[in-house]
Amino acid sequence: MQTQDLVTLVPWTFIIQIINLFIQVYLIKKFLFKPINDILEKRRNLADKEIKEAREAKDEADSLKVQYEESLSSAHAEAARIVSEAQKEAQNKADTLLHEAETEAAGIKAKANADIEQEKKKAINEAKDEIGSLAMEIAGKVVEKEINESDHKKLIDDFITKVGA
Repeated sequence: MQTQDLVTLVPWTFIIQIINLFIQVYLIKKFLFKPINDILEKRRNLADKEIKEAREAKDEADSLKVQYEESLSSAHAEAARIVSEAQKEAQNKADTLLHEAETEAAGIKAKANADIEQEKKKAINEAKDEIGSLAMEIAGKVVEKEINESDHKKLIDDFITKVGA
């Protein structure tokens, strides 16, 4: 009956195997699980740290993006203000130049009118001198001879002809 020996349970062997199992579990726990748990904890901490740094970097990038957008919008506003000021300044310069040109044109026109008036007075004075000399000439002719009506008419016509010329 040897087959029965294989199935039977020997108590001392069983106890030694149980003790052996506990010793293996203790050794595995101490030398295998503890370092593995330490490594896993370090990896978890490292992953948490990297996630935290990534979130901080994302938050910083978001704040930089907001700051960039604000500075960009302020730059656009500044550019619009500069363009507006340049347009106003250009308009003011154009108005000033136009006003100066109008003033200069008015001065030239006034000077031309004054020159025309002076030439007109000069021409009138010359005409008066001419008329005066003609009148003296006629008076001299009238004194030389007695004038009848036809001679008088002829003298007046001559005078008008000479004045017209």
